[in-house]
Amino acid sequence: MKSGAAGAALPDRSAESENPRAPQWAILTATFFGIGRLHPGPGTWASVATVAIWAALVYVLPPELRTPAAIALAALITLIGIPAATRVARATGGKDPQFVVIDEVAGQLIALIAVPLAWKTFLAGLILFRGFDIIKPPPVRQLEKLPEGTGIVLDDVAAGIFAFAVMHLLLHFGLLTS
Repeated sequence: MKSGAAGAALPDRSAESENPRAPQWAILTATFFGIGRLHPGPGTWASVATVAIWAALVYVLPPELRTPAAIALAALITLIGIPAATRVARATGGKDPQFVVIDEVAGQLIALIAVPLAWKTFLAGLILFRGFDIIKPPPVRQLEKLPEGTGIVLDDVAAGIFAFAVMHLLLHFGLLTS
């Protein structure tokens, strides 16, 4: 506590100025509307929610719009997710707070781009993305070293690209049928 002009105790705000509170939009975005607060495994909860939401969306989208919509949505979530993750990481003082899961949303969507609408492909996309996100093969691990929200989000985008590639190889060679 600091003393004011009249000797009254004033709260010490130096810590607040170093780590200002993240704006509500950033918290809601970074936690994917609170899903990042679920335990255990907030990243897995966010991936499961993403698959479920995407599965519901694709049934109302015309077939010719599904792939462009997935690409546009993944790009939008990435572009909004980076500043949101940056704000929340700064506010918490953490490099990659566990409850920031918007990165999983972006990566999971990438893994589902242009896949057939079937429970097998959705489950395979979920497993592949979570596997690459957890294992973090090169260069995925190197991307998380980028500063703030960029590193938080882009490593999962890369994991989503790996999952996308493996998914489409499995589909191409008939190892995964819809």
